[in-house]
Amino acid sequence: MKYTIREKPTIIPVPGNKLIEEHVGLATTGHSHVSVAHMVAPPHWTEPPQVPQFDELTIIVRGRMRIAIDDSDTVEIGAAQSIYINKGAKVQYGNPFDEECEYWAICTPAFSVGEAGRDE
Repeated sequence: MKYTIREKPTIIPVPGNKLIEEHVGLATTGHSHVSVAHMVAPPHWTEPPQVPQFDELTIIVRGRMRIAIDDSDTVEIGAAQSIYINKGAKVQYGNPFDEECEYWAICTPAFSVGEAGRDE
């Protein structure tokens, strides 16, 4: 078959009440070359620092996100903005604000917990 219609994304369980709906990727389709996920980070959410072995494009739909990169830069991006972070950069995503942050993440190769390089 030359195409696939997904009836619904795969929900990836994560701590902190963050919603991850993967449309393409290892958990959903078995694709290892790319993952595409819709996410909603609740207010005052943060994740542990990580050094992923994949490139990640983040596109903000609504709300804002604060991202610490390599312990030297901190950036804030909001609706309609995007950021592309190269693999090997130490990164920590967070939503310290009072409203949800809705965004899309595209990872190449596909996101996997093993390749995320999260601090324990």
